[in-house]
Amino acid sequence: MTPMDPARERALGGVYAFTAYLLWGFLPLYFLLLAPTGPWEVVAWRVLLSVVFCALLLTVTRGWPALMKILRTPRLLVWTAVAGALIYVNWQVYLIGTLTGHVIETSLGYFINPIVTVLLGVVVLRERLRITQWVAIGVAALAVGVIVVGYGAFPWIALTLAFSFGIYGLVKKQIGPSVDAVSGLTLETMWLTPVAVVQLLIVATTTGLTMGTAGAGHAALLCLAGVVTAVPLLLFAAGARRAPLSLVGMLQFVAPILQFLIGAFVLGEPMPLERWIGFGLVWVALILLTADSLVAARRARTAEQRAAASDVAEVV
Repeated sequence: MTPMDPARERALGGVYAFTAYLLWGFLPLYFLLLAPTGPWEVVAWRVLLSVVFCALLLTVTRGWPALMKILRTPRLLVWTAVAGALIYVNWQVYLIGTLTGHVIETSLGYFINPIVTVLLGVVVLRERLRITQWVAIGVAALAVGVIVVGYGAFPWIALTLAFSFGIYGLVKKQIGPSVDAVSGLTLETMWLTPVAVVQLLIVATTTGLTMGTAGAGHAALLCLAGVVTAVPLLLFAAGARRAPLSLVGMLQFVAPILQFLIGAFVLGEPMPLERWIGFGLVWVALILLTADSLVAARRARTAEQRAAASDVAEVV
């Protein structure tokens, strides 16, 4: 077998990760095309069709033995159930925000997410932060305060998205490489299947289901919900395995930037001065956080190179 070229693998990982974030960035437009389907019905179909799509993928890739192995590990089953609950909250709040004219606020949630991840590292994992990271967290908190006071509304959609996805990331860290991307998504959506069925029954008996009632084109788009959900996640998993963490960290801003542009300039959502100031402070915090991460990564590489050179010198 020909050995893999590390440089090519890193470049390929960057392409995979960028494509995943690009697709996530355009998700609001896809979900808006599903009108008149409401957020509760969309999420239910998203769960059920993801299960179907993942089952097909497991069959094609012969991944069923790996899934069976996970099913025999109670610890992993518990963690995937927790992950499923968190991703359900994330999906549901995201859909409510997108389909009720709050696309800009959903983008704010994913801008804040890296800062929340750092904060969770301190609270949950007892990690020590550098001064720049503390400053970034403080600036982000100030940004939320400006939005609440100046704009007159608590950004619950943004904060729920940021914290649900941040905690989801912590759970996935606990799972580690023991669960591959397809098996993980299969189990997470499998746990949510009863919730999705109940949700569809409630929608059917109240407002009525829209599947098949708004034309063939609408039905086809709705049926793609599973593919639209799974493909970016699988691309991201493939990219994260290959690309450097620093590159993945910078690429993660592609999605919220696109969502922000769609909300502000395509959908025409309001952006008063107070909101611009709040977003500006968040972007300052992200610049600080990104710069600090790049400097820390460079220092770590330099230290490793010096250690390696010292070892070589000792051997000689």
